[in-house]
Amino acid sequence: MKAPIAAFALSAFMAASLELLPVVNPRASSDPEESRILALENAWNQAEEKKDTRTLNLLLSETLSYIHYDGTLMDKSQFLASARDRWLQPTQISNESIKAHVYGQSAVVTGVYRETGNQKGKAYQRRGRFTDTWIKVGNSWQCVASQSTLIAH
Repeated sequence: MKAPIAAFALSAFMAASLELLPVVNPRASSDPEESRILALENAWNQAEEKKDTRTLNLLLSETLSYIHYDGTLMDKSQFLASARDRWLQPTQISNESIKAHVYGQSAVVTGVYRETGNQKGKAYQRRGRFTDTWIKVGNSWQCVASQSTLIAH
């Protein structure tokens, strides 16, 4: 009984969240699922900036495989713990050159991200390429795999 209630709550949350998000791709796709996934990518960035692990928990699959830009492999609980890290304070995370391709109940997103903030009291700037893989569970999308690679400045 909990699973249908959780799925409904996640669907309602995502639908409400999408109405509040700005458009991320000026060349927005005519495919509503692609647009929805791009909005979820934006929600992920906002959640990381705000250290909102409740939203991240909803966006990420329980079986998440996350490969950090430094090569570290993390599961969902490890990624959420890194997002809560008090020594890491991102101030802005944004995407550019982002594209989503939907293949039935799965989707692949590629793009470039920019991140600025403070880590252990020192300012940082990062720019990297990423690939995220999403699957549709019921009426909701969840990220099951994410990988990023830094781009040399």
